Amino acid sequence: MKHINQDNVLKKMSSRLAVNQIFRALFFLATLFGLVVLAVLLYRVFTQGIGYLDLQFLQSVGSRFPEKAGIYAALIGSLWLMAVVVVVSFILAVGTAIYLEEYAKQNKVNNFIKVNISNLAGVPSVVFGLLGLTIFARMFALGQSVLAAGLTMSLLILPVIIVAAQEAIRAVPKDLRDASYAMGATKWQTIIRVVLPAAIPGILTGSILAFSRAIGETAPLVVLGVPTILLFTPASIMDTFTALPMQIYDWTRRPQAAFHDVASAGIIILLLLLLFMNSVAVFIRNKFQNRF
Repeated sequence: MKHINQDNVLKKMSSRLAVNQIFRALFFLATLFGLVVLAVLLYRVFTQGIGYLDLQFLQSVGSRFPEKAGIYAALIGSLWLMAVVVVVSFILAVGTAIYLEEYAKQNKVNNFIKVNISNLAGVPSVVFGLLGLTIFARMFALGQSVLAAGLTMSLLILPVIIVAAQEAIRAVPKDLRDASYAMGATKWQTIIRVVLPAAIPGILTGSILAFSRAIGETAPLVVLGVPTILLFTPASIMDTFTALPMQIYDWTRRPQAAFHDVASAGIIILLLLLLFMNSVAVFIRNKFQNRF
C-alpha cells in the first residue's frame, strides 16, 4: 500500500514538472517573439533612416522635398510640450495621491473616486483629445497652443501616475511614519521628509511609463488640430507648435518613398529623446532607491 502511494506521488510530481516545463517553454517563446518583432522593427527603422541623420536634418524645418526636410521645429515643439506635461501632470498626480492616501477618509465617496481614477487609465486617448478641444482649445480659447496640448496630454497620463504614486505611498512601511511622529514631526513634515523620499522610486517608475506614452501620442494632437508642418518654433507656451509624432505622421502618409525614409529618421530621433528622458528618470529613481 505504501509502495502504491509513493508511485502515485511520483506520478503527480512528474506530471507537474512536465506541465511546468511546457508553460516555461510557452512563456519563453512569447518573450522571444516580442524581442524578435522589436528587433525587426528597430532594424528596419535604423536601416531606412540612418542615411538622413545629419546636422541638416536636425537644423531644418519641414519641406515638400524629402532631401531638404528636417525635424527642428517638431523637436523643439515636443520639448516645449513635455516641459508642460511633466510639470503639470507630476505635481497634480503626486498631490492627488498624497491626499487620497494620507488625508482622505476611507468612505464610499473616496473609494468611488479611486475606482474611477483607475478606470480612466483605460480610456482611449482620442476621448481626452475631444475633452481638451472642448475645454482648453475652445472654452478657454487656448487654440492650438503648447499650453492647450500640454494640459490635454497631462489629463491623459494623470490616472497612470496617480495610481502608481498611490501604490508607492501605500508601500512605505508604517514604522517609518511612526518613527517620524515619535520624533515630534508633524504630518506634513513626515510626508515631505519621510514618505515621499521613500516612495519616489515607485512614483518615478509609473511616471516614466506615462511620459513615454505622452511623447508618442498622436490622436489628441490630431483632434486639437495641431499642424503637421510648421516653419517656425514656439517662443512661449501660448504659441502654435508641431510635435514629432505629427511630423512623422505627415511624412508616413505621403506617397513618395523617400519621405518614408525621412519618417524613419524622425522615429530614431523620437526614440533617442525618449531614451534620454527615461535615463534621467531612472537615474533619479536609483539615487533615491539607494538611500531608502
